[in-house]
Amino acid sequence: MTTGAGVDEARLKERVAAFLSENDPDGDRLEFLRARFDAGLAWVWFPEGLGGLGISRELQQVVERELAHTPQLDGGVQGIGLGMAAPTILAFGTEEQKRRFLRPLWTGEEIWCQLFSEPGAGSDLATLGTRAVRDGDEWVVDGQKVWTSGAHHSRWAILVTRTDPDVPKHRGMTYFVCDMHAPGVDVRPLRQITGEAEFNEVFLTGVRLPDDLRLGEVGDGWRVAQTTLMNERVAIGGGPVRRGGGMVGAVLEFWREHPELRTHDLHQRLLSLWVEAEVTRLSGARLREQLAAGQPGPEGSGMKLSFAKLNQALSGLDIELRRDLGYDDWAFRRSETVDFYGRGPGYRYLRAKGNSIEGGTSEILRNIISERVLGLPSEPRVDKDVPWKDLPR
Repeated sequence: MTTGAGVDEARLKERVAAFLSENDPDGDRLEFLRARFDAGLAWVWFPEGLGGLGISRELQQVVERELAHTPQLDGGVQGIGLGMAAPTILAFGTEEQKRRFLRPLWTGEEIWCQLFSEPGAGSDLATLGTRAVRDGDEWVVDGQKVWTSGAHHSRWAILVTRTDPDVPKHRGMTYFVCDMHAPGVDVRPLRQITGEAEFNEVFLTGVRLPDDLRLGEVGDGWRVAQTTLMNERVAIGGGPVRRGGGMVGAVLEFWREHPELRTHDLHQRLLSLWVEAEVTRLSGARLREQLAAGQPGPEGSGMKLSFAKLNQALSGLDIELRRDLGYDDWAFRRSETVDFYGRGPGYRYLRAKGNSIEGGTSEILRNIISERVLGLPSEPRVDKDVPWKDLPR
């Protein structure tokens, strides 16, 4: 069958139909997902042989519609791998790294987490201090990371380290794939407002990583990390949502079922949030079209900012309408996934508080939008040319 640029919507449907005729979606789930990847139907805009067909990203919607009733991925568990690790590996990985990591990442055989933020380097990631020191063909890593979602069930992590403390903070950083099963990796839970431990702190003590787990050049970690961060914000705030879906859909369902609880004020607020949800949804579609033509830009920061504000407002309105938090299970437990829409309103309200922190705080995103989208003057940065080792701590 025609591949690459010769695939249009009709031919893609034919390809999916042929795939389904040869692979039973009711059979072994893992084997079906592996076969889907090998057929180029995982992410069609990726190159052939790496889960894709080298065609327009927008045609992925055709695949998802045709395969809607087949085994699906768990976005709550695989989100970091799919939305952040995969595009970074595609952009900076060697051919060997791409072929080693992308297939089991997509199928969910290997779960990924993100080792970026540190206790002293959250919003200002470039101040991070986790050190990686070269020792022959290996690197020895020491440091601490924090707010690491899903580290407790991850096989691999994307990791940014400091490899040269004698240059300014945005230089001298190097990016690695970290083996989460390596000696010296210690994962400890962080309890959240819901009582769950979805996040972790990760201690790295003498962790030895072979040089073939490095992504990009030595000292070029900041540039590699920017690819991850921009994709992260698109993954969090710019995912496809049907009209009336997502958080606004959950509120609307209860609104329609309980007219006795409505007030004029709540009605006006719901209408306003519906408009905002539609603007956000359509802006996300536009952003995904831009992504099809190249790398993500700072516009993803705007999407993520809007997503966080909207989620918090809608979940708050939902609680006001119900007049009951509806959440009474504060027991400490490990969280296996993040599921906004399969959980109750109280969980959604509490969990949404993290939306303005994770993936870049709303305050930092406003700075990015003002400087890189609107072209406003940047904030004074007195540490821009100061070697990292001389920065006050």
